[in-house]
Amino acid sequence: MAKKVLLGLSGGVDSAVSAYLLKEAGYEVTGCFMRNWDAMANDDVLGNPTLDDPQCPQEKDYDDAKLVAEKLAIPLLRVDFVEEYWRDVFQYALAEYRAGRTPNPDIFCNKYIKFSAFLDYAKQNGFDLIAMGHYAKKIEKNGLFYLLKADDHNKDQSYFLSQIAQEQLASCLFPLGNINKAQVRAIAQQLQLTSVMNKKDSTGICFIGERHFKAFLQNYLPAHQGAIVDITTQKVLGQHDGVLYYTIGQRKGLGIGGIPGHHDQGWFVVDKDVGKNVLYVASGEDNDYLSSQGVIINQLNWISEPPQVGKIYQAKFRYRQEDQLVQVSALDDEHITLSFVHPVKAITPGQAAVLYQDDICLGGGIIVKAIK
Repeated sequence: MAKKVLLGLSGGVDSAVSAYLLKEAGYEVTGCFMRNWDAMANDDVLGNPTLDDPQCPQEKDYDDAKLVAEKLAIPLLRVDFVEEYWRDVFQYALAEYRAGRTPNPDIFCNKYIKFSAFLDYAKQNGFDLIAMGHYAKKIEKNGLFYLLKADDHNKDQSYFLSQIAQEQLASCLFPLGNINKAQVRAIAQQLQLTSVMNKKDSTGICFIGERHFKAFLQNYLPAHQGAIVDITTQKVLGQHDGVLYYTIGQRKGLGIGGIPGHHDQGWFVVDKDVGKNVLYVASGEDNDYLSSQGVIINQLNWISEPPQVGKIYQAKFRYRQEDQLVQVSALDDEHITLSFVHPVKAITPGQAAVLYQDDICLGGGIIVKAIK
């Protein structure tokens, strides 16, 4: 008997082609559209439909998912996880911003929604496995499941899966692990999945979508203007809109270019003092304040096996960053300290640090502090 798979069908091309590939592989596939953000209740200002386009993006995605399900002749469910997303993902993100850190909600959306609440729903309703349209791979070895980078390293999403657990990985399929984005779009064209085959990739927050981010946050974290200070001279260079809205390494949107008597090399955010509401900047991409020699991480999650003290691994400290060589210099149940083989720029508290052994994603944690 074919195994029953509940696939997260988002209304995008990746999940659509994943459904097709699973059917071709002999699985009994049911699509499930997850509704995790209540735009009408939660969006005070932004994200609401425009006068020219009265349908909100989430409903468009649902309509696209319905068309895919009809074309592929699979059932489609629609399930709400609005409460779980608000509690476990969005409130966490707001707390991190209030503390002056820069969170990555997509990682915790995977941990608590796509691979937890969604998986629980699947098990309670008789499905054997879940599947997602992520670019990632898994293998089994000696009774353990390992998460690997996708063959398409340019689209690999293992970074966003670094907080999932062994049981979650064991229960999931990744149909796109062995193909690239061009092949995915070609399959969609061949199948005439017209609703999604040319649809652009989503780049917004998981389930919230693309927003003018600073204005969106102002709905939940009111702005308090303060000083932008040159960390070298301690001179006030301008005013920021709210220190919570900026991230380490940020260059755009500071509004402090063209300072008289200063050779413009660009200004970069290098530190934040939430208590004093001060944003510190330094001039030039190569300034010493942006570079770190190591990092301390907490909220640890090891998917298959933990790293070993003294060993060299690869690490990413933001999505699409080139792998950085690191050495584990200390490790306990709550923290890990990594020393960098070469200095790394723009280490950002609140972001995920993910460890790799070649293509195997070991897991990781959340950046607490950069070591200067």
